[in-house]
Parts: sequence; C-alpha cells; structure tokens
Amino acid sequence: MLHAVVSDIHGNLEALEAVLADLERHRPASVVCLGDFVGYGASPNECIERLRPRLEAAVVGNHDLAACGKLRLGGFNHEAAMAARWTDTSLTAENREWLERLPFSAPWRGALLVHSSPLHPEEWNYVLSPADAEAEMASCEESLVLVGHSHYPGTFELDGGRARYSRTPDVRMAPGRRYLVNAGSVGQPRDGDPRAGYLLFDDRTRELRHLRVEYDVEGAMRRIREASLPAFLAERLRWGE
Repeated sequence: MLHAVVSDIHGNLEALEAVLADLERHRPASVVCLGDFVGYGASPNECIERLRPRLEAAVVGNHDLAACGKLRLGGFNHEAAMAARWTDTSLTAENREWLERLPFSAPWRGALLVHSSPLHPEEWNYVLSPADAEAEMASCEESLVLVGHSHYPGTFELDGGRARYSRTPDVRMAPGRRYLVNAGSVGQPRDGDPRAGYLLFDDRTRELRHLRVEYDVEGAMRRIREASLPAFLAERLRWGE
C-alpha cells in the first residue's frame, strides 16, 4: 500500500494545502507526520487542524515543544525564537495539548518515525553525513527510519553498516539493506528549491519517492508579514533556504 510522509510544515498553510491537494492524485492509504507542525509560519492552528484528522501517526518536533513552552529557546536563532514566542501566544488550548502529548519517536508499519534522530531524539541532533547515519542506525533495529528536522530531502542507504547518501528522488529498498530517509519539508524547504516537499512510501514494493509541489509562496509570505513576524522568515520561502 502507498503511504505519505510529511514533515516540517512550520505553520505554512499554503504549502500544506498544496501537498494535501497533490495527495488526492496518489490516494495514499495513510499519512504520517514527522513533527514541527508549527514554528516560523503564521498559520499554526490551521495547519494542525487541517492535518491532524488525516494522520495515522505523528511525532513531536523541537519547534512544536518550543511553541508550547516546553523547550528552552537558547539554541534557537533570533527569528526562530521570535516565531516560537508568537506561536506560543497563538495556539489554542486544544492544539497545544495535542502537540505536548506527541511522542519523540513511534514505530509505524515496520519503520521508525522520529523528527530528528533515533539515538537521542530528545536532543534534536541532525543526521547530515554517512557517519551520522551509521551511528544513528546502530541504535535501532528497523530497516527503515524516517526523519525530518534538517529540511533537506535525501536517503542514506546502509549496506553492512556502511552508509552512502543519495538525493535521487526514487529509491527502491534492496533486501538486506537499511535506510534512513529524510522526508524534506512541506513548509520551509532549505535545499534551494522553494517547492513544498514530501515523501511517498509503498510498503509492498518497498519503493520511496520524494516529491515537490508548487504552492502559493507569496500568500504564505504575506501571512507572515501580516502577523508581524520577522521579514526574514517570509523572504527565505522565496528562495528555499
């Protein structure tokens, strides 16, 4: 069956709506989210309420906890901290409670879902190199680990404990090999491509596909400005950085 994996929506309703519309073409059996529903963008409640009913599983992201006052902002840059404080004052009580109850990691259909990394998910480490992937995958047994956090889509393939990295959009999982896959970001891509990103996973054929979707970037930028959030958070959407 085909499944959709989304991550790092970051309060960007325009990007989320475009991804959900694209999912209508593929009709996945389920949708999961790898965290950071909020932060940076100006539509935190709308994104949670639009996506939550569609989800089979989800994990919490660092910006989700920061927006709930459950994570210190010392490690955030100035703009991210401002957005977290703004989101803290904007979240409904119901949405705040829901975010706070999300787990750091979750087993799902034989895979492991986690926002940052499987070894210490609460430390919000990034998996950016083959060496990182090798160390992280040594901490779990699953053949597939799905992550977000870096906003940079790609696949680490491990063969005998050694990892190699690929940005190839279509991946067929080979028998006996293990995979750590970053699903990219719906609401704030950082790989130079401003289009919203998400992942499709077929658990029957063991195929993965990274997809990109055009969305109303100007509309998302306008919402950020109207909320008096830092202008940089709007401008970076235009460039996918």
